[in-house]
Amino acid sequence: MKQTFILAILFFISLFSCRQKQTIEVRNEFKTYYDRFGVDGSFLLYDPQNKKYIIYNHEQTKQFYTPASTFKICNSLIGLESNTIKDENFVIPWDSIIRNPVWDKDHNLKTAFENSVVWYYQEWARRGGGKQMKYWIDKANYGKADTSGGIDKFWLEGGLRVSAYQQIDFLQRLYENQLPFSSRSTDILKKIMIDKATLQYVVRGKTGWGGQDHKEIGWFVGWLENKGEIYYFSNMVQMPDTSTNYVNFDVSRKEIAYDILHDLKLINTK
Repeated sequence: MKQTFILAILFFISLFSCRQKQTIEVRNEFKTYYDRFGVDGSFLLYDPQNKKYIIYNHEQTKQFYTPASTFKICNSLIGLESNTIKDENFVIPWDSIIRNPVWDKDHNLKTAFENSVVWYYQEWARRGGGKQMKYWIDKANYGKADTSGGIDKFWLEGGLRVSAYQQIDFLQRLYENQLPFSSRSTDILKKIMIDKATLQYVVRGKTGWGGQDHKEIGWFVGWLENKGEIYYFSNMVQMPDTSTNYVNFDVSRKEIAYDILHDLKLINTK
């Protein structure tokens, strides 16, 4: 009887610990990083070690936007799991349509992910089909799971939407192997997701660039691994689609994220 009572107490202590309230730290001063590039935006970082969110522009982090090429994180897993893409070396021949010098060649999964080659992912999506895509997006609980707008366009200009909080939730489930995909598929993805690796830290992530509501929407989402600790982040930038500030917009997606990670003393970029 005494042992049962002790076990019950331990259970409730454990349950209470798991439900500890997460803290939020708002950092309005991060606006200077966005101003430097002439863009609007928001930043969200989750520190699971301390159950803490660090946020700039909180209202924007709760809104829903096109994931654009950040969806390639989920998209790659679906391709691998369904065996439509065999592995990171699986080549899809270039369709000979002129787009840009980086895209205009044969690509495998690794190079298509690194260079955000849209046609590669569109082609495999057509091969896999809408039924399969919808099944896996629902099962993985990705964003709003809306695949309307065409099998090869729904994440670019169709109905798929995701918030910064949902981006981080998906990344955390990916890192912790809590998604409905095999370890083989997730291991391949994690390997091709490496954006920067040093002796001190590794950053895995993906950029994205799309259009929505007369705005350009840019992303850089991922996680930082540093000395046994992990930090999930989502940086989102915006500018009017009438702007010509494309170079700054392109660069700002990553630069702002790395500047903030440095500001938070999570990495040393010097």
